Amino acid sequence: MRKIEVVEYNPEWKKKFEEESEKIKKILAENCIAVYHIGSTSVEYLAAKPIIDIMPVVRDIDAVDSLNGEFEKLGYECRREFGIPGRRFYAKGGDERTHHIHIFGQNSGADIERHLAVRDYLCTHAKCAEEYAHLKKRLAAEFKYDNDGYCDGKESFMRSLEEKSLEWKKSQKNVSER
Repeated sequence: MRKIEVVEYNPEWKKKFEEESEKIKKILAENCIAVYHIGSTSVEYLAAKPIIDIMPVVRDIDAVDSLNGEFEKLGYECRREFGIPGRRFYAKGGDERTHHIHIFGQNSGADIERHLAVRDYLCTHAKCAEEYAHLKKRLAAEFKYDNDGYCDGKESFMRSLEEKSLEWKKSQKNVSER
């Protein structure tokens, strides 16, 4: 049974992302356009579940399916789309989860933008990041072994955060275009 744990920010998370990112780039090869560190571990000083979320963007999402064996050699379990059409999701570490890979094709612009906008918003809005950390810690204590309960508890906050993040990102673009 997987325990929900939220811990204080660890600067090693960036290094772990970089190390795993290199392995992923080798597997995806020429299909890979970019690899991003997303999720709470990508936000400096934000408390998080110690799971590194990695988002590669590829030219052809269907070509990724033939690489499942390569990801399995690195210890990943392939979960196909896992609730998000057009994504390929991989989890590493079983009940002691260490990494998640969320691969999107370049035509999944809205999903890619959403993940990056939330990350960037939390990096630049400390008060919101603090609120999020507080919520996650409270939910982790309340739902120690219930991932669904933990995720459900974050849902309305995350929906609002995504909305604010996308609006903020849009306003940043408008400012830079002037």
